[in-house]
Amino acid sequence: MMKNPVKERLRQGEVSFGTWITLGSLHATRLLARSGFEWLTLDLEHAPIDWSHAASLIGAIADAGCVPLVRVPEGSVPFIKRALDAGAFGIVVPMVNNAAQGQLAIAAAKYPPIGVRSAGGGMHALNFRTTVEEYYQHANDEILVVLQIESPQGVENAEAIASLPGCDAIFIGPVDLRFTMRRTDGTFPSPEEHEAAVQSVLRACRRCGTPVGIHCMDAESAVARARQGMQFLAVGSDLRMLASELGRWVETLWPGRKPREIGGY
Repeated sequence: MMKNPVKERLRQGEVSFGTWITLGSLHATRLLARSGFEWLTLDLEHAPIDWSHAASLIGAIADAGCVPLVRVPEGSVPFIKRALDAGAFGIVVPMVNNAAQGQLAIAAAKYPPIGVRSAGGGMHALNFRTTVEEYYQHANDEILVVLQIESPQGVENAEAIASLPGCDAIFIGPVDLRFTMRRTDGTFPSPEEHEAAVQSVLRACRRCGTPVGIHCMDAESAVARARQGMQFLAVGSDLRMLASELGRWVETLWPGRKPREIGGY
């Protein structure tokens, strides 16, 4: 059974760059899987992609020699089981606010006796280029479990979450963190307050030796975060790449005109 190269890079203290798949385009996904990104995360939390199509995209990423990950809609057993049985090499679990939620997600990603993942399917073994029997023997060692912190409660409990056995990395969701830090009158936190929360998570992960990462909106920001010591770094998304380049084209063709209805990350 092949190894999970992203999990190994994180274990070795190295930086790993990837991006987010939100459009569900097979063509775009195949292109990105060959672009040099080490992993692609299929966003099943927010993107309108069904399970059948997700399995096809996951297989296309794996066949290109890139690592397919899935951000599941939530950290429950059914969602995590389906993502891994579809052949994902790992999961990104959103909105982990405390250690108990993290423990549930980790257990869902591991076969007994470590966890509660049930045995079944065969697409997972295909993507790891092995037999089903060998997959069952080694999956617990190769599946990447990334727990996402994106709330003040998660920031407060960051060290307890990051210390969980089986947590391979902590991933900061900066957009939801900003929203969940809003005051009762709807006022957003200042950039300094937001960054202080990010740095608090980084310090907590350093104390327990767990890799940490964050979603960056551009390559320059990702490089800057890597210099801070972050390892698991998402750079935009397929949608953001399209929107950013489209915006530049519009401004070149019609100077002074602002692109309409273009956005996303």
